[in-house]
Amino acid sequence: MEPLLEAENLTRCFGERRAVDGVGFSAHCGEVLGLLGPNGAGKSTTMRMLSGCLAPNVGRIRLAGLDLLRQPREAKARVGYLPEHPPLYPELRVDEYLRFAARLRGVPARQAGALVERAKRRCGLGETGRRVIGNLSRGYQQRVGIAQAIVHEPPVVILDEPTAGLDPIQNREVRELIGEIGTRCAVLLSTHILPEVQAVCTHALIIHRGRLVYSEDLRAGTADQGVLIALERPPATLEITRLPGVREAKELGGGRFQLELEAHRDAAGTLAERIAAQGWGLREYTPLRPGLEQIFVELAAGEIA
Repeated sequence: MEPLLEAENLTRCFGERRAVDGVGFSAHCGEVLGLLGPNGAGKSTTMRMLSGCLAPNVGRIRLAGLDLLRQPREAKARVGYLPEHPPLYPELRVDEYLRFAARLRGVPARQAGALVERAKRRCGLGETGRRVIGNLSRGYQQRVGIAQAIVHEPPVVILDEPTAGLDPIQNREVRELIGEIGTRCAVLLSTHILPEVQAVCTHALIIHRGRLVYSEDLRAGTADQGVLIALERPPATLEITRLPGVREAKELGGGRFQLELEAHRDAAGTLAERIAAQGWGLREYTPLRPGLEQIFVELAAGEIA
């Protein structure tokens, strides 16, 4: 399957400052990408370029197979966008606003009513159609913002800080909504909240100083950092460190050791076989993986190239 969202070498400058520098990634149907980064990293600028609100100085964007710069009208019709501050009209009723949003997206008048009702149902707005937006709670206003982004049923949905300012219950409800949306299209959401990415995203992307510095498929898990082993007949620690692929071994007591592995990929995959072949009685082998928070902090601090 071709990706629904493709960004290639995106670069955007404001005067002498490069807000985004050579960012590239892709998303397929059913994938939810979480774009992480500290404040000022370039997340919102990237979102604005992908949604067609801001032109890149350099780079290429494809939405559902259409080039955004060469076919802007057709490509923009295939994306739904929720900016950091939802573009709501507080004096309008929910139904009025969503019909207006649908018509702006080119939905024919005869189809707008059905699509509005579908968007309201998906966003949990079924009983709010006649309520004035300005009288809704912050959580419901955020739902209306998401509804306007999906009312025309686009294959690509872009959400900038979709849970900002919500209480824990509202946050959980919006996360569930994003997960449901992500089963039918490609979703890209920006945030600086790590649990949010871990809760709803299939992939994590970290942007720092305008550059994409990390990409990880969360469904596969992060790379092994080391292993914890337990042995029935533990040898001297020095013997364990002599095994190929083991950089360092730390004895924890009770026949348990924490091992730091070499950087090459096959170290963890073959280590269990090597330990078993020694006749030490392997009874536990637990991979140790760095958390997303640890990776984020180290990358943002420039501790990892």
